[in-house]
Amino acid sequence: MTQGPRYRVKPRRRREGRTDYRKRLSLLRSNKTRMVVRKTNNQTIVQFVEYKEKGDNIIAQAISKELETKFNWKFSTSNTPAAYLTGYLAGMRAKEKKIKECILDIGRQRPVTGSKLFASLKGVLDTGINCPHDEQKIPNEDRLKGKHIDEKIGSQVETIIKKISGGK
Repeated sequence: MTQGPRYRVKPRRRREGRTDYRKRLSLLRSNKTRMVVRKTNNQTIVQFVEYKEKGDNIIAQAISKELETKFNWKFSTSNTPAAYLTGYLAGMRAKEKKIKECILDIGRQRPVTGSKLFASLKGVLDTGINCPHDEQKIPNEDRLKGKHIDEKIGSQVETIIKKISGGK
């Protein structure tokens, strides 16, 4: 005769809505480096992560606040052009660490067409790193250059891209 409750308490991170363990397991089984994109109210974070048994290992990362401090970005760090530049910066850092391909990990965020998540992905793709994606999800060039916000953003995006890529 069994005693005790007939239910099983789910893991804490699942209860809090932070981790989808089925999706995470399928990403880990691919044995590829994950490109983790997280957005907050004020910034975008892009990380290249490898799975280790003792814990994930971050290979390269970029935070959109770095655009203000290192590259003299004068606009918001939470908009689409900032997400694109953050992805580009993280992609260049990952390329220096010999990463050639990755797989996108957006966690429990919704994959909305043209969102900041896919703007970050476009920044990584522009550095030459391969990542499987749907071309329709990526925002158009006008949104990446910030023409929907202000005409001045486009020129600053171009100058920051040149600074990140080393003036090539």
